[in-house]
Amino acid sequence: MYNPLIALLIGTAVTAVLLLLFWPERGWYWRWQQTRGLTQRVLTEDALKFIHKQEMRGEKPTLAAIAGTLHINQNDTAVLLTHMQNEQLLTLQEGQIQLTPPGREAALHIIRAHRLWERHLAEETGYGEVEWHGRAEQIEHRLSPEEVEALAERLGHPTHDPHGDPIPTASGEIVTHGGLALTQLPLDTPARIVHLEDEPELVYAQLAAEGVHPGMMVRVVETSPERIRFWANGNEHWLAPIIAANVSVVETETAVAPEPTPAGEPLTALKPGETGEVVAISATCRGAERRRFMDLGILRGAKITVGFRSPSGDPVAYQIRGATIALRREQAAFISVKRDA
Repeated sequence: MYNPLIALLIGTAVTAVLLLLFWPERGWYWRWQQTRGLTQRVLTEDALKFIHKQEMRGEKPTLAAIAGTLHINQNDTAVLLTHMQNEQLLTLQEGQIQLTPPGREAALHIIRAHRLWERHLAEETGYGEVEWHGRAEQIEHRLSPEEVEALAERLGHPTHDPHGDPIPTASGEIVTHGGLALTQLPLDTPARIVHLEDEPELVYAQLAAEGVHPGMMVRVVETSPERIRFWANGNEHWLAPIIAANVSVVETETAVAPEPTPAGEPLTALKPGETGEVVAISATCRGAERRRFMDLGILRGAKITVGFRSPSGDPVAYQIRGATIALRREQAAFISVKRDA
């Protein structure tokens, strides 16, 4: 028997479900569509990055290689590449995959965003270096061109990321490091590290654990199928050749000039009572030490005042962000400041 109340309740429930599913911009269907669109864009941008990287290496990107990089099957990869071709991001001719000018421009934008964000993580956060790449992978797809340019300006328009990879300029220009693998460096030849390959992650983690980084001066003293033995910053290091091949160096006679550092002087140059503005923390300060500085509020733009020295002269008390901290002279030397007038 027909019951108007039950019919009304059923109609209300159906309407509520339909609204829940299809409410513009908030319903489940629309959210699913947005998520689907985001996934498509992420896959497209990751494919552009990989194809550009292969072209820079002089290698031909293949369907199988792109599928492996994106972690999707080859059928889905073929559909994706066809879509990218329809969007005029690449060409597919006789099995050759090549970026078009718009595709290359899009690839350079995402690479620029990634490497600038890695620089931000290295200089302005306390994240460990093995985390930089993964976190930049997450954020690179969310940055608009305007946000990327604002980030570059805040960082002082750096030319290389913390691993030594060149950061494309806004116009797409790239300054390569021009290095050779550490395994190819002649014995007893002074050189400087200009790049560390940050993929695969396990290899980079070993390099980070060894403490090597761009800017270090090195000299190889032994090469064998089992190990590469070298001196860097007064310490002896050993790396397996397969790991050492991920380190690029240039001989000091032909080394490119170091990237300019922000104008400033060491914190140790300030006298008691003087105040300076933090402009940078040395790139050689890494890991737990750098994270401690960040936790103490020692960030770009922070004001720091020299307090009093201990009777022995070391450590020294400093005031920053309303707190008093103690730093040893060797720690303060990592911090560059611009003295207040």
